[in-house]
Amino acid sequence: MTPMRFEAEYGSLWTALAEQVAEAQQGKAVDAALLAARYRRVCENLALAQSRAYPVHLISRLESLAQDAHQLIYRRQDYGLRALGQLLRVDLPRAVRAEWRLVLVALALFVLPLALAFGLSLAGPDFPLRVLDARQLREFETMYGDGKAHVGRLREAATDWHMFGYYIVNNIGIGFRTFGAGILAGIGSAFVLVFNGLFMGVITGHLTRVDLGHNLWPFIATHSSFELTGIVLSGAAGLRMGLGWLAPGRLRRLDALRASARAAVPLVYAAFFLLVVAAAFEAFWSPAAWVAPWVKYSVAAVCWTLVLLWLLLMGRGGARAR
Repeated sequence: MTPMRFEAEYGSLWTALAEQVAEAQQGKAVDAALLAARYRRVCENLALAQSRAYPVHLISRLESLAQDAHQLIYRRQDYGLRALGQLLRVDLPRAVRAEWRLVLVALALFVLPLALAFGLSLAGPDFPLRVLDARQLREFETMYGDGKAHVGRLREAATDWHMFGYYIVNNIGIGFRTFGAGILAGIGSAFVLVFNGLFMGVITGHLTRVDLGHNLWPFIATHSSFELTGIVLSGAAGLRMGLGWLAPGRLRRLDALRASARAAVPLVYAAFFLLVVAAAFEAFWSPAAWVAPWVKYSVAAVCWTLVLLWLLLMGRGGARAR
């Protein structure tokens, strides 16, 4: 087969692949299976042209086309990492800011009971015993007692990986309950937020009052930035779902509930991401008694700053990344 006949027979394939690659590079949707099939055919054509020593301009054309298609296909085979990066860098922070009013409501429902319970528990033992029984308070005193190799654990034999699994289940469970309770017209999410705020306020206030704050505060300082923010965002997602039920507008109540659930999904993703990160810190970093408290406080300040910068600044300006 002469080079001219070779080009005449396969030229339409090369042109079609070049057009498809150009469309994909512009961000347009393309048939991935057809793109891969054409790429394989062009690679076969290139190998044949090279083996027959066809003219340089013909081989160069095929090499350039095969390289462009290869880079496109390779770039798209990223196992979802590019989409995950887009989600974390742009979509989730924007979704949180879009629901800033509900986030502030959830924050108030969580922080105000926490502060009140902390103050009352710090003042004396009466209020903690109205919320928890004496046995539960003693368990927390044991967890944060002096002389422990791993602060914050009831069982010294538990490994960091065991605790990581436990915290994953516990944190995700809290987030799921906080969000899922929103189906009860948002009242359920509000109740869970208030309850968790009261519970955490009682524990921190009680342990501080009985002189165990030097163990408690370094333990919770770092992972609290992720855990508390995750709980608040879970509550905001539940309130969003409940708002669709309470105020459907011109939509049917069921349709409004579905729309609110879709709007709440990015908040749930953000919350669960933060809760998983919190579990990692809580299992491997927070209990480490060998780390000086000032180091933990310094890392905590960095983590709180990063969380706030992520939610307040990431994804601002510019067009949505493709």
